[in-house]
Amino acid sequence: MSTTDGPRRDDTDPITPVEPTPAPPEPPVNPEVDAVRRHTSLGHTKAAATWTGLVIGVLVLVALLVFILQNLETVTLDLFWWEFSVPLGVGLLLAAIAGALIMALAGGVRIVQIRRLAKRAANAA
Repeated sequence: MSTTDGPRRDDTDPITPVEPTPAPPEPPVNPEVDAVRRHTSLGHTKAAATWTGLVIGVLVLVALLVFILQNLETVTLDLFWWEFSVPLGVGLLLAAIAGALIMALAGGVRIVQIRRLAKRAANAA
């Protein structure tokens, strides 16, 4: 009595080899179609990244312009012994620029530190 499911196989039965299915024939080569495919399938390029960055930059500038034009009330800013009267939007924009410059300075200092460490490690090796 067999405990397997399905038909019983005799060990003397010949095993028929499975032939691979043939690959479909390739379409005829058309140089114009191939050129278009290569041109449109470049993927991510530096030019595409630059274009995307420019579009995003323009959108941010438009948003900043709208923000400044909607906040034209004059405010007085005190910095040490200086006193400025500027529109609120301009004052906030100047504060954001100052913050970005401070962050860029801190990042630049860190990059210089890492480069020095990399040079020392390369010279030691």
